[in-house]
Amino acid sequence: MEYLDFELPIKELEDQLDKCTIIGQESDVDVTNTCKQIEKKLEETKTKIYKNLTAWQRVQLSRHPNRPYTMDHVNALTNGSFLELFGDRAFKDDKAMIGGLGKIGGQSFMIIGQQKGYNTKTRQYRNFGMANPEGYRKALRLMKMAEKFNIPVVTLVDTPGAYPGLEAEERGQGEAIARNILEMVRLKTPIITVIVGEGASGGALGIGVGDKVYMMENTWYSVISPESCSSILWRSWEYKEQAAEALKLTSYDMKKQNLVDDIIPEPLGGAHFDREAAFKKVEEYILKGFNELKDLSTDELVAKRMDKYSKMGEFKE
Repeated sequence: MEYLDFELPIKELEDQLDKCTIIGQESDVDVTNTCKQIEKKLEETKTKIYKNLTAWQRVQLSRHPNRPYTMDHVNALTNGSFLELFGDRAFKDDKAMIGGLGKIGGQSFMIIGQQKGYNTKTRQYRNFGMANPEGYRKALRLMKMAEKFNIPVVTLVDTPGAYPGLEAEERGQGEAIARNILEMVRLKTPIITVIVGEGASGGALGIGVGDKVYMMENTWYSVISPESCSSILWRSWEYKEQAAEALKLTSYDMKKQNLVDDIIPEPLGGAHFDREAAFKKVEEYILKGFNELKDLSTDELVAKRMDKYSKMGEFKE
């Protein structure tokens, strides 16, 4: 397990507990009470740290190297039934954007999401989860296929943003994202979106328009990352913590602003501490959302979605 800087007190106590256990196993000394005291202190420390996280600490947790990525969720949710589909039928297959058919709780879904890599080689292969225009066009092709066969759509968002390279702009990155937003707003099938990691900028919004939008507890969703915001406002990345607070990008901030529908709770310490529990919670919320949407007519579904997004940004004095 890798630890973030604010988790170091937890690491120290876990190391002490390991040493205490080893001493008890390798000698005749009774260390039961000592171990219990350390365990109690460990639980207290975990609760104190994780119940009082700052916005920046939640950003750090969303990027934790041990955190489950989109394909981890897909494999757990579909229990081996996932059939991946490839290509945008125009340029090529984008490895940063995955999509395909799978069953969650016995119901077929078209599942689409951004995938990051686990090591240097796979990060390059997945382009660090930053999709090119062909990725968004592949996503749209699959959503249109789902609409044709009346299959609900699930999108899993985890990206630091759409790829900002020159070649992506030449192939119409902005148009591809804008087209997806337009088409998703009027798609004639239910859309359930889950932010499972980072939700940055238009890269996230390109597959983030949904009838139900959920955020996992330790994720963030914003027009810009704290580092980029800091570099623009203060000409330095040193103020990223202040930027994270000001951006109001956490799941609790987004729920308070009515920009997402609900927060999916995570195990104490984050999704990586108990992956199975995290996967079950995500499945529970996806199926709950689908059950709330499945009986709506196509006209009602699209009208409610349009109304939902039309109300965003309205303020009354």
